[in-house]
Amino acid sequence: MNLPNKLTVFRVILIPVFIFFMLVPDIPGGKWYALIFFCLASVTDFFDGYLARKNNLVTDFGKFMDPLADKLLICSAIIALCSNGRFPAWIVIVIIAREFTISGFRLIAADNGKVISASMWGKVKTVVQMFTVILLICDFNEVSGTGNPGDGAVYVAEQCLIYLAMALTVISLIDYIAKNREVITSFK
Repeated sequence: MNLPNKLTVFRVILIPVFIFFMLVPDIPGGKWYALIFFCLASVTDFFDGYLARKNNLVTDFGKFMDPLADKLLICSAIIALCSNGRFPAWIVIVIIAREFTISGFRLIAADNGKVISASMWGKVKTVVQMFTVILLICDFNEVSGTGNPGDGAVYVAEQCLIYLAMALTVISLIDYIAKNREVITSFK
């Protein structure tokens, strides 16, 4: 297994550690540990792709597992944030529905001997989702002591990023369907 693929597997291994710190409320500084593990996992997403392309180490395993690892990381994070009241449930459902749809596309394509790699829209969507999750984990309203989620510029920025992440989720879904419609027509 090459280094980019090891980084992808490492990202998947970090997810339960991140979730543990996100959801166990009695750990002092738990959200900050969660933030560190989420950021570490997010950074591996950049480096696995960069190293794979730079060193000509792109594999079918990487094309399949890298987006899957991203989906697992993001979906775990937004579900945890939803359970903490930080992410709207209906947007979580839209994002997860998109991820299941794309995964289904990839499975059908793989069954037909085709590997669908991540598109530019999908990559931008993932970066925005990761940045949104980081901002929501930080919860600057809580840090500032206002405790009122409707206060200030931070709240507005959080809401803008949440809706931008959702919009990019829908746009990237439409892009995947348009570029891979032969996958649908090949399904019998």
